Amino acid sequence: MIIPYKQLDPDTLQNLLEEYATRDGTDYGERETGLNDKVASLRRQLENRTVVIWFEPGEESINLVLAEDIPKEGEY
Repeated sequence: MIIPYKQLDPDTLQNLLEEYATRDGTDYGERETGLNDKVASLRRQLENRTVVIWFEPGEESINLVLAEDIPKEGEY
């Protein structure tokens, strides 16, 4: 289920973006990128809808995923 980022409390959204940006396996290429830049990039991707916040009820987990990877209605 997609969670609209604008419905989250600003502090909650900031914490989510920081947590995601610091996860093991999150690769930003060969150049070292600071946390503020990573969070700003994620925020831009949410704003332009290339990335969405995805809540998986069965696993009770939340993640950022590419919008194009979300199945459309009827594509299950």
